[in-house]
Amino acid sequence: MTLLAVHGLTVQRGGQSVLHDVSFALAAGEVLILQGPNGVGKTTLLRTLAGLQLARSGQMQLPEDGIAYCGHADGLKATMTVAENLGFWAEIFRTGGIEAAVEAMGLSGLLDRYARHLSAGQKRRLGLARLRITGRALWLLDEPTVSLDAASVALFRAMLRLHLGQGGAALVATHIDLGLPEATLLDLGLFKARPAPPDRDDFAGSEAFA
Repeated sequence: MTLLAVHGLTVQRGGQSVLHDVSFALAAGEVLILQGPNGVGKTTLLRTLAGLQLARSGQMQLPEDGIAYCGHADGLKATMTVAENLGFWAEIFRTGGIEAAVEAMGLSGLLDRYARHLSAGQKRRLGLARLRITGRALWLLDEPTVSLDAASVALFRAMLRLHLGQGGAALVATHIDLGLPEATLLDLGLFKARPAPPDRDDFAGSEAFA
């Protein structure tokens, strides 16, 4: 079953096209890794797919109420404990308890600790644990392993594989090797938009004063 299909998509940043004519599909059980240098448009593409900004053109087919987006911010309530943060999201998504998420990202020893007292890596683990709570089939992940040590990356990889095994899918922007040989790679440099040509009148004017 196809969970995400993109056809001829052009995405923009600051009013300028950054990626042009992007097309790909993602089925249940699949993970696609977005590659390319900083600034190529990985974050812009993910934000567009998540509905946080508009595409310039093209088509997107996504599961209705089926997307979980994890960006650079961890999205935590600093004055709430780990358990309270997870409980809040479990109530929002009405998916039951938090036990599976706690186990997935190794948070059992931190449940009573306030989020403001967590290290950067612990905050990231808590932010990622929310994915397990959402119940959403399609995960859009922007540099999910930032601030994680090798052991925590392994926890995330196991959680992601469990998600895929349960019929989910993931689109991931990352600069590191996640240790997922089953993943498909997509080089966004192939879709880099060309700079817009100068306005003819402006160009003519520049010649007149040369």
